[in-house]
Amino acid sequence: MTERSVSACWTGGLSATVDANGFRVVADEPESVGGTGTGPQPTELLLASVASCFTLALAHTAAKRDVPLAGLRVDVTGHYDGPRFDAFRIAVRTETPRGAELDELMTAAQRVCYVTRTLASPPEIEFVVDHG
Repeated sequence: MTERSVSACWTGGLSATVDANGFRVVADEPESVGGTGTGPQPTELLLASVASCFTLALAHTAAKRDVPLAGLRVDVTGHYDGPRFDAFRIAVRTETPRGAELDELMTAAQRVCYVTRTLASPPEIEFVVDHG
């Protein structure tokens, strides 16, 4: 079994800095709700994870099939239902390919995108307090 981990450190107010494999990501809330607006909201980072993973999954499947993907863009929208997202919309735009070929790439990308597969069958979540 392989595991991945990230760490978030609170930096005051409603802001945190995340260490993801040595890369620093700031998460913050907008000023209108008490944050400083210095980074994307955690929910936007979730949407970014979906968008980036699906983009890379499409690029991977297209490369394996020798299909060019000019102008690839993936837009993800989350629909709020109370304090959670209850739906995601993933819109794919590309200049090439079109029609059935793009449909096939989309289906293949769904099989290899770890983020959307995780969301489709949510994992168990364990909460622990580490008194270290």
